[in-house]
Amino acid sequence: MSKRFAYVIAASICVLTLSGLGTAQSKAESAAKDDTGFTSYVEFGGTTNSAGQVYEIDSSAGYTFTQHFGMDFGLPIYFVNASSSTTGSTSGSGVGNPSVDLRWKYPHTSLNYATVLTGSAPLGDKNLGLNTGHATFDWTNHFDHAFNQVTPFFEAGFSNTTSDSRLFVRPYTTFGLNTHFREGLEVDVWKFISVGAAGYEIAPFGNQTVFSRVVGGSSANGNVTHGRSFNAGHQTTGTASIAADDGFSTWIDASLNKYTDAEIGYTRSVQFNLNSVSFSIGFNVGRLLRASK
Repeated sequence: MSKRFAYVIAASICVLTLSGLGTAQSKAESAAKDDTGFTSYVEFGGTTNSAGQVYEIDSSAGYTFTQHFGMDFGLPIYFVNASSSTTGSTSGSGVGNPSVDLRWKYPHTSLNYATVLTGSAPLGDKNLGLNTGHATFDWTNHFDHAFNQVTPFFEAGFSNTTSDSRLFVRPYTTFGLNTHFREGLEVDVWKFISVGAAGYEIAPFGNQTVFSRVVGGSSANGNVTHGRSFNAGHQTTGTASIAADDGFSTWIDASLNKYTDAEIGYTRSVQFNLNSVSFSIGFNVGRLLRASK
């Protein structure tokens, strides 16, 4: 990573932390996690693999109206440092698509259920792979039940894009309909530390378009290896197979205090023969502001 790139990341973290910008987590596994009233959360994370490094500052603010329902507005910022071995590689940073999500949760002693419906406007830079040129949506449903320290979970969703996760900030994005699944378990091992493992599958159908974040918009297509069209050209259109993915993840999660969460993980994409290491650190600014009052 270049010094200039590292300085940009460090400065961005400081600005966001000191100014108190934040998000309420919009991912299904943490949606509507706790507290009612104003919610605000900021999360910085990233993924590194052979395609390069993609970092993301995910900021949003919202309101939890009841113990069951809330909504958030979000705006991600991406920092991309492509591998020099990638054909037509490009590095850059830019604002992603603004989004709004509606979230519901229904905790129960037998089975916990949460669902999140997210819509995004196509305002990011298409040449950087931060925008598909279309409005996108994602509907994800999450189920879990705790057995003492062990919590199995299952997620299923329907979308017209391939979304990032805390464990995989992807070197590409897609446009096209898909269903996606994730199943695994998390184990509380000691006080504020937990470990987890999960398998995932993205099953597209119909025509798909893949937009690379590590290959520039004017770059010509190179050779596709292991199905990685995002390494060969900026935009690739084809059958459902070009956007399909499956694999597994493992992670360690720590609640450092009641305002701060951290996570480090590993993801293996079987489809793309790609090994990725990721990290994230999040600050619950909304809870901190409520406590200060």
